[in-house]
Amino acid sequence: MDAVEDCGLPRARGRMRGRLGWGSVLLLSVLAYGSHAPLIALCKVGGRVPFSSSSVVVLIELAKLSATCALLLVRGWPAGGNAVSLRAALPFAAPAALYAANNNLAVHMQRLMDPVTFQVLGNLKIAATAACYSLLLRRPLSARKWLALALLTTAGACHVGAMRPPEGEGQEPGAPARLYITPLGAAAVAAYCCISGLAAVSTERALKSGPLPLGLQNLFLYAFGVAANAAALALGSPGPAGFFEGYSPWVGVIIATQALNGLLMSLVMKYDSNITRLFVISCSMLVNAALSVLLFHLRLTPLFFVAVGLICLAIHLYYRAL
Repeated sequence: MDAVEDCGLPRARGRMRGRLGWGSVLLLSVLAYGSHAPLIALCKVGGRVPFSSSSVVVLIELAKLSATCALLLVRGWPAGGNAVSLRAALPFAAPAALYAANNNLAVHMQRLMDPVTFQVLGNLKIAATAACYSLLLRRPLSARKWLALALLTTAGACHVGAMRPPEGEGQEPGAPARLYITPLGAAAVAAYCCISGLAAVSTERALKSGPLPLGLQNLFLYAFGVAANAAALALGSPGPAGFFEGYSPWVGVIIATQALNGLLMSLVMKYDSNITRLFVISCSMLVNAALSVLLFHLRLTPLFFVAVGLICLAIHLYYRAL
């Protein structure tokens, strides 16, 4: 039997759902994902993000690692001398390196295309994640489930045009006036989507492949994550002098919410699957839209309601249809 098909997993999932409330976990994840883009917009100065995205990623990983260590200390360190070993930790090195590569690729590739093209093509990571999930975890998806995921991808594309500025307000300063993508940008999008799928599925496999408690697995994952992202920051930055340059209280909120989201996503991948994670990301678009309307007075277009309908239909097809 494949290691990920742990016969004790359904019982563990049932206990976890009863203890924490599975619905609360998913709702918090949706809120955390959906708040990310509006919070970044609140940080902008003159239409531009004033801080280093790479430094924020490092701090998010540090926050997740610190929270994991605190929880382990409060709950008590796992018994057994073999709990912490290089052999147990190594499966988490590859996912951490993949996530670090993708985080930095996402920053640099936006120079090769406009933001709208990046958002639309970035939704192809849904198909890439589903393909990796089906092939690497040996869990083939039915035609109906593939259709549901295709609807999620389409909903993501619709969401790009789901909001517009109020009447009389022009385009945001510094925003590109046309859609474009370079050949190198197209290759970067393909790499970004493939790496994203591999990172997510390899994380799920590592979390489900052994008997270690989730807290200890998170410790390994985030320790490697801090190291990988710190190395990427050092290679891409001239020095530490500007690490906190452009920071504001809103950046602290971003770090806190994304660290919480990372911890919640570990729960989802440990006790459910990456497919559920994809639905969480898609549903977060609704939170994004609501916050954008409230904070920036953007107006919803008909495409927003098309996206909502597609997401609802996708959920029905994947989880409810016979």
